Amino acid sequence: MNIHRLYAIISPPFRRKRLRWFLRRLNMPPEERVLDVGGYPWNWDETVLPNPIALLNLSYPAGIKKKYPRFACTTGDACALPFADGGFDVVFSNSVIEHVGTWERQVQFAAEARRVGRKLWIQTPAWGFFIEPHLLAPFIHWLPVRWQRRLIRNFTPWGWFTRPSPACVDAFLAEVRLLTRPEMLQLFPDCEILEENFLGLTKSYIAVRTGRVDAGLEAGPRAVGAARGSASPVSHRPVSL
Repeated sequence: MNIHRLYAIISPPFRRKRLRWFLRRLNMPPEERVLDVGGYPWNWDETVLPNPIALLNLSYPAGIKKKYPRFACTTGDACALPFADGGFDVVFSNSVIEHVGTWERQVQFAAEARRVGRKLWIQTPAWGFFIEPHLLAPFIHWLPVRWQRRLIRNFTPWGWFTRPSPACVDAFLAEVRLLTRPEMLQLFPDCEILEENFLGLTKSYIAVRTGRVDAGLEAGPRAVGAARGSASPVSHRPVSL
């Protein structure tokens, strides 16, 4: 079994439940346009959502537009969305904001989502959950980075299955920055922050806005706090549950 097959076993039940929650909570009429930041067509396979859906990613597999003609696939940076203010009724994102690198880029991601979407659903794993969801290992993300660098390759399922080089481990540490609840409140001040629970603990946070709040959009979140790495992208990034 490789790591991607393991993700494929563990991740779908969480994503299906989360998608049902999204559909109930936002209760979108069929004409509302959805932008999925960082998603792919197959993420929507188990819903009969009739709404027009646009996707934004750094790149796509070959032939994706022919195989999934329903979806408008745009290439671009989630921290600099190539769309007009209020260009979509809904901006949706599942486990992406933690992958953009630094706190400053997370601020940009949040501001862009709030600018482009009237409604928001932005989910991300919780830093406080004891399992690091990309590495599938307990507690390691709470350790200093220099310790993580030493442990990831030989003491996590991701390391065992993929055998990443030291450069790949460094790239992962530069890319992935999990968020806390106070940080989510700061990034999305005009949103309700929902908590997804598992085993009685908060597994992820979801910033939800059911209507546009222009006053919040004008100021944007304040960029304070320490950055934890660079914004370098990593190919074939580990999947978050």
